[in-house]
Amino acid sequence: MREKLERDNLRRINLIAAKSMRLIAVILVVAMLLCMYISDMDAKVLLIAFSSCVVVALIPSLIINVLKLDTKHYTMIIVVSCVSVIAAVLITILGSHAYAIVLFPVIVATLYYNQTLVLFASLLMSGGIFASNVVAYRHRDIFIGYPAKKIEEAMMGYVVPQIFIVFALSVVAYFIVQRNAMMINSAIDTQSTMSENQKGLIFSLSEISESKSKFTGEHIKRVAEYMRVLGRASGFDEEYVDMLATAAMAHDIGKLMISEDILEKSGKLTDEEYQIMKSHVLYGEALLERCPGELMKTACILAKEHHEKWDGTGYLGMKGEEIAYISRLISVCDVFDALTANRSYKKGWSLEDAHDEIVRQSGKSFDPAVVRLFIKHFDEFKEIHSKMPDKQKY
Repeated sequence: MREKLERDNLRRINLIAAKSMRLIAVILVVAMLLCMYISDMDAKVLLIAFSSCVVVALIPSLIINVLKLDTKHYTMIIVVSCVSVIAAVLITILGSHAYAIVLFPVIVATLYYNQTLVLFASLLMSGGIFASNVVAYRHRDIFIGYPAKKIEEAMMGYVVPQIFIVFALSVVAYFIVQRNAMMINSAIDTQSTMSENQKGLIFSLSEISESKSKFTGEHIKRVAEYMRVLGRASGFDEEYVDMLATAAMAHDIGKLMISEDILEKSGKLTDEEYQIMKSHVLYGEALLERCPGELMKTACILAKEHHEKWDGTGYLGMKGEEIAYISRLISVCDVFDALTANRSYKKGWSLEDAHDEIVRQSGKSFDPAVVRLFIKHFDEFKEIHSKMPDKQKY
């Protein structure tokens, strides 16, 4: 869980960084037009330099937004490197008019709460400062604002002061990042602990709900594993699949509010009893809807919608795409397990008969796309069923 939270945090920062770089690209275009209008520098030189910077500024968006490499740690190195290249090019062609930009790489590095990255940014920018001043000195007749006549004057008058400023900012940023990193890690630890506690709470409440039956909680464990199979088959990442499996255990939590006389009645329920039984989905929603966190929100959706049918004849009358996709998944899982399980009021069906019934109800009770996934992964359902038989209590 902690790894997932860290990846989510890195993803958010990378998305912010990519958006910022796109904004920088727009600013660069405006700056190029302005320089062409107010300076006497060769328009071709300006066009090449600024166009190159715009291309570099868009590299993070390509990597983060297009290629979706937003959780890779090397992405932050690429972002800082791109800013450093842009800064070096700008101080080369604009000289003293762009000196403030030497601070940008260190500022961007602080976004990631990574001290090593701050040091990397300062070293990279220092190298960029040296290289840009050497180039600007050798071509000072072309570039703006570079009056140094000797290389020594360039080094002492421009390179050393700029590098000093970069390192001074880096020292301040280093300690700020250190403090912020401690706060972020503490927040992640707290959130991770809370998530684990929520998992334990869901499992405990679900077991209590199932314990009202004459059978132990194998039903909730099987449904959770069936959800894991369909979640993976749907293309969800492993972290989300794990959350789905945990949330699925709470789908019948509303039965805590239903009388055992109704839950374990051996005969057919009366109309009044059936209405009471149907209300467990609303009880489940009421129990979970105010609980914080993505896990609890997901569990709330499943608790409310797991008896909805594709054709709109379910408990709440939701139909088709109105039903959350994850609820359409658990509907197949729950019905399959209900059909194959022995209960006080009926004998379980064979796995093949339950399979055929799910297929027959495609387009009626179940989303046809989900049924296709069920058919494709039926062998995994059979394996789970055989490994987790009901254990009747005495």
